[in-house]
Parts: sequence; structure tokens; C-alpha cells
Amino acid sequence: MNSEFSLETLKSSWNSILDAVLDVDRVAWLLWFDARLVKLEGDVLEVNFLDSEKFSGDHNFKSARNPEQTAKLVSAIFKVTGKKLEVIES
Repeated sequence: MNSEFSLETLKSSWNSILDAVLDVDRVAWLLWFDARLVKLEGDVLEVNFLDSEKFSGDHNFKSARNPEQTAKLVSAIFKVTGKKLEVIES
């Protein structure tokens, strides 16, 4: 990727990133597929799951997202974009 790495750049790669997560761990993919990319500041990506609240019943898997699952997402982001990011939830 070029040196102009932005939230829009990341959003355009998001499906490829999720595919890379799926290649490693289907459960991790399920935990991240509803993530909404909110903000990218430096090497910190902020995500939220507000869309998951629009469904009836519990569709938010926050309790299942743990450091291991987050590491799989971070690894997939690096694999696809070459950027090492920290992922935080808002």
C-alpha cells in the first residue's frame, strides 16, 4: 500500500481483511464481521458494533472477543495492508 494510509484505505480493504481472518479462524471472523470502522489515529483503529444493536436479541459478541481474537484481526490487517495496528472498541 502507498504511504497515504487512511481510514478510507482500510475500509476499502476490510472485506479482504475479514477473508484473511476467516482463513485462520471462523469464530474470530464471526466476532469481527459486524465491526464498524470508526476512526484511525496513527496506529490505533477504533471500531464499534452499533449495527449489531439493531437486531432483536443479543447480536453483540463483546464478551467473546478476547485478546486472542483481537490478535487474529490485527494479524489479518497486517497481512493485507502491511500496517501493524492496535484495535480498540468504543
